[in-house]
Amino acid sequence: MNDEEHGSKNTVPFKPKGMVEMSETLSLNLGNSYLYVKALHILFVASWFAGLFYLPRIFVNLAQETNPQALERLLGMAHRLYRFMTILMVPALILGLILWLYYGIGQGSNSLWMHNKLALVFVLLGYHHACGSILKKFKAGQNRRSHIWFRWFNELPVVIFLIISILVVVKPF
Repeated sequence: MNDEEHGSKNTVPFKPKGMVEMSETLSLNLGNSYLYVKALHILFVASWFAGLFYLPRIFVNLAQETNPQALERLLGMAHRLYRFMTILMVPALILGLILWLYYGIGQGSNSLWMHNKLALVFVLLGYHHACGSILKKFKAGQNRRSHIWFRWFNELPVVIFLIISILVVVKPF
């Protein structure tokens, strides 16, 4: 079968939902900067999520550990990871705002997916903050939660990551 039989000769080029049309002049002036910003956003988000996935796993171990030397080592690991993932979160958020406000991703009609994504990002910010509070409690020896609670707590960013990925790729609404 050739292209004409598939009806692809006179079709409109594919434009993802949620993308604001850029003029040719703007597109030429920006060059590939959009792609670099998008790539860096993905890199920083993935790195931040790695921390969001791993820190609660350290909390599981902290909740079970009784050896003081092991506790100190785990607390050091958790502290360094929290500090590093906070650093990674900042450019992830800034680059996401640039994609949204400067490049127009998720603006215009059919952009309800972006509003839902932003709401979930705010939930993640709260989760990140909660991780910091939990870490402070562990450092002060005031944790009262079990390792089982932390295993469940660890699942929240996984579920949010799944939902955000579907929202960004599929743009269901």
